Amino acid sequence: MDKRVNIVKAAPAAYKAMSALSNTVEQSGLEHSLLELVKMRASQINGCAFCLAMHSADARKGGESEARLYLLNGWRETPVYSERERAALAWTEALTLITEGHAPDAVYEEVRRQFSDEELANLTMAIVTINGWNRIAISSRMMPVIAKNIG
Repeated sequence: MDKRVNIVKAAPAAYKAMSALSNTVEQSGLEHSLLELVKMRASQINGCAFCLAMHSADARKGGESEARLYLLNGWRETPVYSERERAALAWTEALTLITEGHAPDAVYEEVRRQFSDEELANLTMAIVTINGWNRIAISSRMMPVIAKNIG
């Protein structure tokens, strides 16, 4: 397979806009730890190794425990996540797996209980953004630098 298009070079304005959206989400006031869990969960679902390596490293730097990172794929089966985190993870799955149907009302009702209007809007934008980044990384075949990010 020939080398894929470098999106940063081929569409710099769009890439810059995507980066600005990411920065806006990061400055939204949502907890950094929550945002990293959301990014990792969407990246797990989408199979984005590049983003998983990046965000697991970022989560660790932010103080996230190894146990919670290891358990993330099975978050429903463990009590280590708060109700707020669980609502955010369910919302992440609902929006990431959107081809399975509309975001379920029960999931929306729970995320609505846990987040203010502004927080929910920012959480939704965080999910939209990481799904976009996943698609950029996967389509470009971006590979994680294991030694740098993980090991």
